Amino acid sequence: MGISPSHKFGQIIGEVLETAVLPLLQKFADENKLFLDTQSSRPCRDGKKCTWTDAKGNAHDLDFVLERGGTPDKIGSPVAFIETAWRRYTKHSRNKAQEIQGAIIPLAERYHHVFPFKGAILAGVFTEGALTQMRSLGFTILYFPYEMVVKVFKRFGISAAFDEKTPDEDFQKKVDAYAALSATNKAKLARALLAENDAAVKRFVADLTQAASRTVERVIILPLHGQVKELATVEDAIKFITAYDEQRPPSGIERYEVQVRYSNGDVIEGKFKEKRTAVEFLRAYQVKP
Repeated sequence: MGISPSHKFGQIIGEVLETAVLPLLQKFADENKLFLDTQSSRPCRDGKKCTWTDAKGNAHDLDFVLERGGTPDKIGSPVAFIETAWRRYTKHSRNKAQEIQGAIIPLAERYHHVFPFKGAILAGVFTEGALTQMRSLGFTILYFPYEMVVKVFKRFGISAAFDEKTPDEDFQKKVDAYAALSATNKAKLARALLAENDAAVKRFVADLTQAASRTVERVIILPLHGQVKELATVEDAIKFITAYDEQRPPSGIERYEVQVRYSNGDVIEGKFKEKRTAVEFLRAYQVKP
């Protein structure tokens, strides 16, 4: 069974959105010496999908991943996970927002030691509630409202407006109108969509820049010696501290407490019983070439 004209036109808008975003992210990657992973062939993996795996072994296919130290032949350290999506109706947009969260959040948790940027580039109809929820979960959102999409397509002779009552014949006209555009005009359409939302695009890039340029500012290490003392009451705790001899020689190591502070204020803390695990923790923060 072939794809319906309505579904095909939805795919076209989604492709225009990705076409608009790709050069923006590639330029950002080039300027910041990062590698941009996309849905394309890459020697270091099988197939064309941009697939990353979370800590539980679940695979997630993404649209874009910016990597530090990545090359076509080597997977790097993730700097940003970014998904794009077009949805026309609220009932579909809620599910898509949850789908994006379900893909990116587990990956961000696996790579929490590098604080990857969580980005969503959305177009169409997404409720303020859905956008607010995503932002509360740490997502940075670049949003192209439905009306904006319709306005830009109209400049190129395409009526992108539709609803659930629009007949297939009308959708076919929209599909044919886009197909009739030259490659040059298709590229211009994608650029026009980006330009129409210039202020929001600049804010998104600024947030992405902050995440990509963040560096370790300092590392604080506190080696703790002595036995842990558990007391039943506050009064007993006060007596213990008051009587504690601070001058006595330290006993064996109890644990290492490590705090990594970043230039943008982010802080990650770890507590380790063994020297080996503390070193492994810190090695995850070493900047890869």
